[in-house]
Amino acid sequence: MRKIKKQPSLKILDPVWQEITDGAQTIADNEPCLSSFIISSVLNHATFEEALSHRISQRLHHIDLSSDLIRQAFDEVMQISPEIGEAARADIVATMERDPACHRALEPFLYFKGFQAIQTHRFAFALYKQGRKDLAYYLQSRSSSVFQVDINPRVVIGKGIMLDHGTGVVVGETAEIGDYVSILQGVTLGGTGKEDGDRHPKVGTGVLIGAGAKILGNITIGKCARIAAGSVVLKDVPSCKTVAGVPAKIIGEAGCSHPASEMDQMFNRKE
Repeated sequence: MRKIKKQPSLKILDPVWQEITDGAQTIADNEPCLSSFIISSVLNHATFEEALSHRISQRLHHIDLSSDLIRQAFDEVMQISPEIGEAARADIVATMERDPACHRALEPFLYFKGFQAIQTHRFAFALYKQGRKDLAYYLQSRSSSVFQVDINPRVVIGKGIMLDHGTGVVVGETAEIGDYVSILQGVTLGGTGKEDGDRHPKVGTGVLIGAGAKILGNITIGKCARIAAGSVVLKDVPSCKTVAGVPAKIIGEAGCSHPASEMDQMFNRKE
């Protein structure tokens, strides 16, 4: 007798979405006052992408532009740029791995404004590339108001990003951020004056940027470098080095192979 091949389970096909829906069902069962919110945000949706579009549009709702219209734009963008969903999944996994305060995939999806600000930027970036620049700038403005994160829609950002807390993060127009980068609150990737053209930092893969760091000018932060909290970085940083101070100077090695994942912000200063 021929064996019937089993279809792969949803957990195998989309484990992040499965974990989100499992967590949502637990909340709906155990916290009745949140059940309507959980159902509308997660359980009413068939896919991660659908739920993401709904959740971010709800957060950005304003009298100027309703959540329904924002969601319609997001759904259109997702059809053309499906990589948004994959990058968002990688951002959730990165947050779970690096943030000790994050215990469930559902938490960044529902509550963490750093994660939500990055997803807003992903939509704005895709809209900008499609020529819908005014809507992209509108989303930047709303993200700044709602999440206290101001990222120009032209900025290129990779996947697996953790924007921890998010408050006070500013990223200028010509900046670039590689894959698997961790950025804490109060970080600026800015220019050094009012010059035009390519004038903002380029951050490599695996970089950790500590709270309050200011990285200014068209400089390169090498892969797996570590920027200490409160530093003002005005020159290129080699790969796998730690810099600290005002202005920042190299004080040693990065301390590990992938600082963004390790999130180790302690170092021994070499005299």
